[in-house]
Amino acid sequence: MDMDALMTQQGMRTWTDDQRETYTNDAGDIRQMTQIILARLAHTYIEGDSAGTATRRARKVVRRLVKVARQLEKAAAEMEAFNAVYVRDVLELPERRVKDAERKALRRQRLGIAASGAQEHIAGSLNASVNTLHGIPGPTNPQVTPLNQAPQYHNPVPGHSPYAYPTPPAQAPLGNIADHFPDLGTAL
Repeated sequence: MDMDALMTQQGMRTWTDDQRETYTNDAGDIRQMTQIILARLAHTYIEGDSAGTATRRARKVVRRLVKVARQLEKAAAEMEAFNAVYVRDVLELPERRVKDAERKALRRQRLGIAASGAQEHIAGSLNASVNTLHGIPGPTNPQVTPLNQAPQYHNPVPGHSPYAYPTPPAQAPLGNIADHFPDLGTAL
């Protein structure tokens, strides 16, 4: 067997197909033999057998053949799985790595563009802050219209909290309720 030809995708596919077919055919042959042996032993009477003893003995004997058939079917499935893993992890790996590297480079490029834009905004903001601290006026924002007069804040009255409500203006004392309801005064 040529190992270089085997290590190609078609060579490995052919070999695993042959192995899988061999295991599947062997499992089928063993299952047929199991049925024949089971039927033959179930009808074989050995001196001292009671009712149903031959059938139980036949099942006990062929149990191992059933296990062999199952393991061969599992081996056929594992051969197919082996081929899939070989193709994915060996043959397709270089191509997948190139695609991953391209995707990663594209993502880095996108993030680099975004990061450089953010860095420019941060640098501009820091420059504006430094200029403002040094008294250098910065560019005006066209969206903000300057007020004609800056807002004026009044000083709180000394001894009072700046957050206290203002006192109401002085008024005449409240009158009696009888002033508003004259009939009520006689009832009281």
